[in-house]
Amino acid sequence: MRRGTGERKARRREDRGEGGLWAQLRRPPGGRDARIMLLAQMLDRAGTGVWAASAVLFFTFVIGLDAGRLGLLLGAASIAGIAGSPLAGHLAGRFPVRSLLIGCHLLRLGTLCTLLLATRFEVLLPVVAVTCLGDRAAKTLEMLFATRVAGERRGTYRALSRSSANAGYALGAGLAAIGLAVGTRGAYQVLILADALSFLVAAALVWRTREPGGHGLVAAQGPDRTARPAGGAGTAGAGAGGAGTGAVRPGAAPSPWRDRGYLRFVALDIPLSLDDSILEVGLPLWLVNHTTAPHALIPAFLVINTVLVVVLQLRVSARVARPRQAAGAVAVYGLAMLACCTLLATATGGGAWTASAALLTAAMLVTFAELMRSVSSWELAVSLAPREARAPYLGVAGMAQSVQKSAGPLLLTGVVMAAGPAGWLALGAAVTGLSLVQRRFSLRRLDALGRAAGPAVTPEPTRT
Repeated sequence: MRRGTGERKARRREDRGEGGLWAQLRRPPGGRDARIMLLAQMLDRAGTGVWAASAVLFFTFVIGLDAGRLGLLLGAASIAGIAGSPLAGHLAGRFPVRSLLIGCHLLRLGTLCTLLLATRFEVLLPVVAVTCLGDRAAKTLEMLFATRVAGERRGTYRALSRSSANAGYALGAGLAAIGLAVGTRGAYQVLILADALSFLVAAALVWRTREPGGHGLVAAQGPDRTARPAGGAGTAGAGAGGAGTGAVRPGAAPSPWRDRGYLRFVALDIPLSLDDSILEVGLPLWLVNHTTAPHALIPAFLVINTVLVVVLQLRVSARVARPRQAAGAVAVYGLAMLACCTLLATATGGGAWTASAALLTAAMLVTFAELMRSVSSWELAVSLAPREARAPYLGVAGMAQSVQKSAGPLLLTGVVMAAGPAGWLALGAAVTGLSLVQRRFSLRRLDALGRAAGPAVTPEPTRT
């Protein structure tokens, strides 16, 4: 009895993020398979960090692409990435997640090796597009794997995943810096091979895991395992915003493309992911073109982001572990973005020191917003979807981040920064307003899903 009580107390400490990052990485939700998958993700992200830091320079100085063709290449890759998430979700409803993820790693291994030989633009275009498609598909499959192996502790798993991923990105960027300092064609080829090697090792690690529960379609809930929420999803959609899923055949799995309520959640999630573009595009360009802050400050933005995510993600996730808490975190995200945008708007009015302080504080605020978004968006994407169709639903939810990565930089450079400080204030106000709409909608849909489930269905432990 004492041993059981001690184990429960230890579990509660871990859920609150008090066990320490290293201790929880050694004993993550999901056990051995989760630990292997986290290692595979870290190595994958390390390779991605290498490629992200060197891709533009490789295409410019080694391949010889001009700015126009480079923009077309990266734009096509972004569009292909949008298709990766729903495609992965669709396939995960029919094939094992583990096998699909191994396939994504091997696909990217092949396309990157092709880059070592390809020099013509018409060859590079499909190769880079398929690489990006595989990258987004792999991220969706990792999310599905986590949803199945971690169960009610998926928030803790998500925190560990983001912490290890950020450590991987930092490692990859550091390795890339060495190759970029050398600057020769051979050095760039070594960087590409390092990225390809990370996919090979990640595939080997995933092969060592076991297929998580819910092979094929995610297991339905209820003692008779009947796909009851198929009709309930439509009711929830109608109850949470006046847009149902439409008619669904009894016993048929619901489709996210006919669930207007869920599509509304995904659509709102796109502007509520702009923190990513602000960190990577908005802050550096605003510093260079509109403030007197030193350019050497730019690397500090990513350093602040990486350190804070690694240190704080676990504790933030422990406090946003349930669906209704996640809905509340969406509103906090909006307020953090409003404060960040306000600081950026005021950064042009002072000297170098004032601008530097404002920009560094804005980097901290946008990182805090990212911490809120990373846990709330994922938890709501899972909780607002019917259990027996989570694979295709989460695939559609993954499109939000892909669309944001394509449209976000264009919005910031072509609209927000073109309007000056007023553009940042307008963006902050808009994101805050949308976050409140998303919060209200999510709470209503959660209530509707709870009513549709009824007493015959055993509710998820995280739904309170």
